[in-house]
Amino acid sequence: MTNQELELLKFPIGKFIKPDEITPFHIAKWISVLQEFPNQLEALVANLTNTDLEKTYRPNGWTIRQIVHHVADSHHHSYIRFKWAITENEPIIKAYNEADWADLHDYNLPIDLSLMHVKVIHAKLVAFVKGISKEDFNRCFIHPETNSKVYLNENLGIYAWHSLHHLEHIKIALTTK
Repeated sequence: MTNQELELLKFPIGKFIKPDEITPFHIAKWISVLQEFPNQLEALVANLTNTDLEKTYRPNGWTIRQIVHHVADSHHHSYIRFKWAITENEPIIKAYNEADWADLHDYNLPIDLSLMHVKVIHAKLVAFVKGISKEDFNRCFIHPETNSKVYLNENLGIYAWHSLHHLEHIKIALTTK
């Protein structure tokens, strides 16, 4: 497999590209993606067998089971980051090693637990972001790995992208033998 083919499997919908100007249209579109994501995810994985859940979207990639658990963890972190940025002045968030988390024993649990978690965290996240002001979307947190400011309007787009990114990974895994 070539590097280019591997890159396409890693980022099948491309990498997140922040618009030059994030408009109310972007915000509404991204909120809609986050609102619809839990049902799309559940519909995609609801009737999978244990064998299906062990399929990967690329060589040495995560299994479908790991992806579902990862999304629950990652989106929980995002929700907390939104709240920190609203309640603190440019907080430095806690980063975590996603790959190490994906190898922990709880990623072997039934995916139903993470599907429920995704439903709950997305309901809370969507309600939260719908309730913050345009000015609040200009608040930010500091990501310690890059020492850069991540504004909440951008973070909303990143997590809408992240949702679609992993849906596509699961679709690819389901087409592999």
